[in-house]
This record gives sequence, C-alpha cells and structure tokens, in this order.
Amino acid sequence: MVRPFVGTALCLLSASGLADEPVRPRTSPPEIVSSWDDLTEGVKSAEDWAKHREVLHQRFLDLIRDQHKPVKPALDLQVHETVDVEGLYSRQLISYAVEEGERAHAYLAVPHRAAGNTEKLPAIVVMHGTFEKGIEQAAGLVDDATKAHLHHLAQAGYVAIAPEHFVSGRRIPPEGSYDTTRFHQKHPEWTAVGKFTYEHSIAIDVLETLDVVDRERIGAMGHSLGGQGTIFLSAYDSRVKAAVDNCSAAFFRHNDHVEHWARDHWYVYFKHIRPKLIEGQLPPIDFHEVMALSAPRAFLDVSGLNDGPRLTQKQRVLMLLKVADVYELLGVPENFEFFVHQRGHSMPVETRQLMVAFFDSHLKPKEATEARRVVK
Repeated sequence: MVRPFVGTALCLLSASGLADEPVRPRTSPPEIVSSWDDLTEGVKSAEDWAKHREVLHQRFLDLIRDQHKPVKPALDLQVHETVDVEGLYSRQLISYAVEEGERAHAYLAVPHRAAGNTEKLPAIVVMHGTFEKGIEQAAGLVDDATKAHLHHLAQAGYVAIAPEHFVSGRRIPPEGSYDTTRFHQKHPEWTAVGKFTYEHSIAIDVLETLDVVDRERIGAMGHSLGGQGTIFLSAYDSRVKAAVDNCSAAFFRHNDHVEHWARDHWYVYFKHIRPKLIEGQLPPIDFHEVMALSAPRAFLDVSGLNDGPRLTQKQRVLMLLKVADVYELLGVPENFEFFVHQRGHSMPVETRQLMVAFFDSHLKPKEATEARRVVK
C-alpha cells in the first residue's frame, strides 16, 4: 500500500513495510516573505531609504507626541554621594533637572584610570526594567546581580549612568511605583514613552558634561522596560552610537495583547492610541520601523524565544531579518546583530558577555578586540 508522507517530501512504504528514503529535489532558497516587508517597500537605494526614513522618523515623533515635551531646563547637576567600588571605579549618586521643579536621580560610575592617563572613555546609558529600586539594582546593590549592568560595564572600562525611571525609586507617586496617573494629569497630551525617552536623552547631556567621556563613543542598553527604552532612545537621539536591548516587549502587529501598550490603568505607554486599538486599528508605525531608525548606527537585539507567546517571538525573528536588510542596503551589515536564546525573560551569562563584547567592538579602539597570535 502506498501512503503519502505528511511533510515537504514524499515518503513511500516499501513492500517490507519500511519507509523508503524521501524524495527531496534540489531547489534554490525561496524568498522569505513576511508582513515586515513593508519596511523597505519601494526602497531600492540608500537615497530611497533616507527619504523613507524622514517619513518614519516623523511618525515616531508623532507616536511619542514629542511636540508636547516641556522646555528643557538647565541641568543643575548635583552630587549627593561618592563611593569607591572595589578599587575599580567611583560610583556617585547624582541628580539633575528634567523639568521645571522636577529632578531625576541616577547612579554614575567612572572607572579609575592609571596616573597620567588622559584618554577619554566610552560611556553607556543604562536603563533598568520595571523594578521599584531600579538604579540600585543596576548598581548591584539589591536584587538580581545579573541585572547589575552599571557595575558590569564600569568593570569593563565604561563610564555608565543609570537614570531612575520617572515613576520609580525616589519619584514613586502616591498611587504606587510605575503608576502614570499623575504624569498624565500633568501632561495630558504627552506620552509615558515620550517622557522616559526625553529623560534618557538628558542623561546623555549629563555624560557630555564629563571631561572623561568621549562624546563620539556613547551607547545605550537596557533590559525589559529598559530594553524598550533603548529602542526608543536610539531612534530618538543620534548621539547613541551603539545600542543593546534585552527582552524588550512585543510589537504592535501579531500581538494578541497589543492593548497593553495603551492600558487604562497603572503604567500607560501611549494613552492616545487606546481608542483605535480597541477598534482594531494599529498605529502607523511599528517596532521594525522604529528600530531601523538607528541605522547605520550599531544595534544588537537580544530576545528569548520563550519570553512570551512563542508564535509572537518567532515573528520577532522575521522582523529582525527585515531590519537587517536596511543595514545591508546601507552597506554596514556588521552593525546590526541579533541573538535569540531560550532562557525566558532573563539576562543569562552569554547575553551579558555578548553585550559587553558588542560594545567593545563598536565603542572601543580596534586593538581592544583584536585576536592575537601566541608570541613564541
């Protein structure tokens, strides 16, 4: 009896009842077609991309409602505490103005340098996840040491600043941490994403006041909510020359829980898009387009295939392949990388090491990452 094998090849049973080898004809690789292809639709050259990018950039600014941000005040930088950490770097608790009558706190880490060494150092903005004491976590003072990014980067020779998210730490509202009710009462036309992106950009202003920092070698990174912040900050501020996001949230399309981007309570990212989301209409820009705004600057996306619905995370891989096409088009494919693990919503050792290596390759001199032969 002959039975077709369910699959891509035909498998026949022989008279003995054993399966014959499947027939698999030789083919060329098929074109990968996905819904993310709209990123480069009609774009055939770097010049085409430059024009398309202008459109996408304006859509991004409209999404975060950047036109409603307040006038940026003078920094008025203050140092509240200075601690030497293991003889490797100095950690300061600082604060600075972000709005009229509103200050942000941050930890600032500056590696010690050998006497007489005046070389400027690369610097990283570190964005924490949804944790009440986010900057203490980033400094390695509380909670999960795998998320002590400020500490890890300072050990690796980077100046690092970890700004406190505007509804965490010393700025928790009466309603509780990460509740944006009062923010929206104060700024009814702005967005929480616009707010934290604006403040993270001010953290770069702080880095640029430091004589030890090389302004041309500034990066950004974050986990979870901080990963989302990294995508937005890199798209928003071209001073970010290399960015790493880890386990950021799902995009708008192919997301059964897309309304979480516009909740009606607690942390509300984009309040103004809720009515259309409820009606089933998505914003005119999605995350592949926001991420591509970083091109040609260096970008690394790290995600877990089992961090959320698996089909959604598989779509993320297709999305990243399309972003890679933009970097290819611009002649810098090496500036975009992605790593997919199966460790869930975490920061495993391979991710931590990859993150530092990525920054080293893009923000440090070439000799810092050169492989060397054994000297005989």
